[in-house]
Amino acid sequence: MASRAHSDLLLVGSLPAETTEGALRAGAELFGDLVFALPDGETGPRGAWVGYEREQLARPNPDIVVVQETGAPNGIPRHVYDTPVFSIRDGAEEIHFDLWPRIDDAIASYGIFRALRDAGAVPDGLRFQIGLPFPASAMNAFKADFGRSYPIAARAYEEMVARELLRLTEAIPPEDLAIQWDCAYETQDIERVLAWTDDGAWERFAGPATRLTRLIPEETLVGYHLCYGTFPEWPMYEPQDMSVLVQMANFAVAHSGRTVDWLHLAGPRVLRSEDRRFFRPLADLAPGDARVFLGIVLPADGVDGLRRRHATASRYLDEFGVAMYCGFGRQPGRDGMETMRDHRETVLSAGRA
Repeated sequence: MASRAHSDLLLVGSLPAETTEGALRAGAELFGDLVFALPDGETGPRGAWVGYEREQLARPNPDIVVVQETGAPNGIPRHVYDTPVFSIRDGAEEIHFDLWPRIDDAIASYGIFRALRDAGAVPDGLRFQIGLPFPASAMNAFKADFGRSYPIAARAYEEMVARELLRLTEAIPPEDLAIQWDCAYETQDIERVLAWTDDGAWERFAGPATRLTRLIPEETLVGYHLCYGTFPEWPMYEPQDMSVLVQMANFAVAHSGRTVDWLHLAGPRVLRSEDRRFFRPLADLAPGDARVFLGIVLPADGVDGLRRRHATASRYLDEFGVAMYCGFGRQPGRDGMETMRDHRETVLSAGRA
């Protein structure tokens, strides 16, 4: 069966725009003919990605304590060791999260999306796309007493996600929706490069994959975004090869309990564009009916770099679409619209080769 995510380009999530309406208008204008779904750009406070969950969801909770604030002079973390450190209050064995602010934002953004589509500014047939962080990413602030505090926070987060998925799909027609699970800390956790975590990294990904994805209605498209983050480097960590991403993708396809419609696997830095060892694990990818998108579009080297990486990956994978390494709302650039125009032209020019 052909993938339902039938396009040559994936927009991973964040876009360099000031407002939701601005992101949707620009996304539709520049990419509406290239994608199957359109994200709202993750503008405003969501530009900090899981910093949004840290500040809007976790910090206000009375059972969560701040062990250490950021050391950044302006209060805005500059890298992973700059982020605040949280723990669970002594004596608390379970905590509760009520409403998920990210779902409130998604429902509001969908109203704008629908109005723009009704007005003809968004092409008919495009779905509304939302990215939702997986537990280890969303709850990454729980570095203090990780063995105790993280499991408590993660259980509360999963329970909230289960409730809030229902609220989301009641407010937005499931057949008009595409949900992407965003996994960046999960990959680094499995690679054993996060100093504050302990054993059990695979289960911190695999458990939620089996429990949460099956809760999403089959009419809704579902994808997994697997990368190593861009805070602040592109990427934060470059692995030896793509084997961990392939293992995670294969597990997600086999054990999500429903159709996985797309997979996004991040590629290498520029220097390794022709490194066959990096791409070789793609030969073991078993995507089933999922459309594969490789994150091999990089801002540093444009069309030529994309062609190099595409040619190397094609030795091991016959058919795939492309995407930016990650969301590019925080990508350095001259201005947002120019950055997005460059992205479109890079993808189109590489495809004409």
